[in-house]
Amino acid sequence: MAFFDYFYNMKKVSSLIIATFSLISTVHSTHAQGLVSGFMAGKKHGSVVVSGTSESYTNVYLAPDKVDGVPIFQEVRVNSLNLYATYGITDKIDAVLSLPYIQSQGQANGTVINDLSALYSTQGYTNVRQGLQDITGLLKFKSFSREIGSSILDLLGTVSFSTPASNYQTNTGYGYIIAIGNRATKYTATGVAHLKTSSGVFATGQIGYSLRTGLVPNALIGEAKVGYAGPKTYVEGSVSFQESNGGTDISETGFQGFFPSTRVNYVRLGASAYRPITNGFGLTLGANTYVAGRNIGKATGYSAGVTYNF
Repeated sequence: MAFFDYFYNMKKVSSLIIATFSLISTVHSTHAQGLVSGFMAGKKHGSVVVSGTSESYTNVYLAPDKVDGVPIFQEVRVNSLNLYATYGITDKIDAVLSLPYIQSQGQANGTVINDLSALYSTQGYTNVRQGLQDITGLLKFKSFSREIGSSILDLLGTVSFSTPASNYQTNTGYGYIIAIGNRATKYTATGVAHLKTSSGVFATGQIGYSLRTGLVPNALIGEAKVGYAGPKTYVEGSVSFQESNGGTDISETGFQGFFPSTRVNYVRLGASAYRPITNGFGLTLGANTYVAGRNIGKATGYSAGVTYNF
C-alpha cells in the first residue's frame, strides 16, 4: 500500500533522536519519558547523538508558591553533555541507552562561598559538582498498529532501568542543592499511543510510573507531543509532567536538607528541531522551560546536538 510505503521510506526520519535534550534538574535526575518517541527505528537501524545542554535558574518552585532566589546561591547553572543511542533489534523492539555527564554550579558572592567553605570544611564543601550521572537502559515494544483513514495508530510500551554511573554525592545539607542527581536506582514502565498521518504530522501521548529506591519518592510521569516528521525536517512541541507519590517539602518544618527525599512535581514545556546535513549526519536544537512545580528550580535550558542515523 502506498500509505505504508511512505512510512517505510521515512524510516531514517523515524529513527531520529527525539529526546536529545534530556532535561536535568539539581533535585532530580534525567527523566525516562524524555527518552521515548512514538517512532520505531526499524530492524538494524538506529541513531547516535552527542548533545550539550545548558540551563539556569534564579527562582525556585517551593510549596505552595514560587519564590525569588535559591537557598544559599543567587543562581544555579547546570551544563551537561549527553550520549544517547537507539537501535532497532527488530521492527517492533528498540533498545535505547543514555549516559549524561553533568556540571552543576552555584553562583554566589565570594563572602558567602568563603564562609560556607569554612563552615563545611570537614565535608569538602564546594559550589561546583560534576561527574557522570545515571546510566539508563530502555526497551520499547510496538504491540499494536492499525490504519485509521489516512493515518496509522501505534500502541507501544516501554520498560527502563536507571542507576548511578559514578560515586557522586547526595549528603544532607543545603550545599547539596547542586547535587547532580539523587543516587536512586529507578524502574520505570510507560504506555505510549502514537498517531501519524500521511502528511507527516504526528501526535504522541504517554503515561507511566517510576519506582525509585531509598528515600526518593516514586512518581507518576507523562508527556504529550505534537509535531511534523518530513524527509528533511523534524519539529516537535511537548509538555511533560511528574507527580511524586509522597516526599517532603523544602519549606516544611523539620526539613533537614536531604534533597533526594523531596516531593518533586513539575510541568515542563519544550520544543526541538532536527535537520539532516549529509551522509547520515544531522543537527538538533532544543529549548525547554518549567512553568509549574514543587521543590524544583524554575529553569530554562537550551540544547544542541550532532546525530548520526544509520
